[in-house]
Amino acid sequence: MNLTREQAEIYARQYTSAWCSHDPDAVAPLHDEDDFMLINDCKPSRGRGQIAARARVFHDTFPDLAVKMDDVRSSGTRAVYRWTLKGTHSGQGGTDNRVTASGWAYGRSSADGLVAESAGQFDAVDDRWPVDGDCGTPCRAPGGQRFAARILGE
Repeated sequence: MNLTREQAEIYARQYTSAWCSHDPDAVAPLHDEDDFMLINDCKPSRGRGQIAARARVFHDTFPDLAVKMDDVRSSGTRAVYRWTLKGTHSGQGGTDNRVTASGWAYGRSSADGLVAESAGQFDAVDDRWPVDGDCGTPCRAPGGQRFAARILGE
């Protein structure tokens, strides 16, 4: 389904609202059942269950998570969503450090208007903060600032 700019903005506002809801299960229904979500160099989350689990890691790590939509652009079935995340690393094992990270997400819409595939990039993390929910798979962003250093106060 081709997206107009207005449709992309409406969807981006819904996506932002879902992430800010503090309910990881609110993020998954915006994705097609067969969608995969790739963040930085992490292993992909496939399907709504894994996408909700990925969101849960963020919400558990940053209980006061807030996401702001910076910009959205669309072309055909594709859109790019730029965002800024803010939160306090106060989940289990947290440091109480405030964190701000900016990034982007690319998405392709399905025939029913949901996200059919998505990929995103943001400031890097390291082994101490398993953004993919798998401590054995660190997530790194090529050339990104070290996100974990901000979390850990290094």
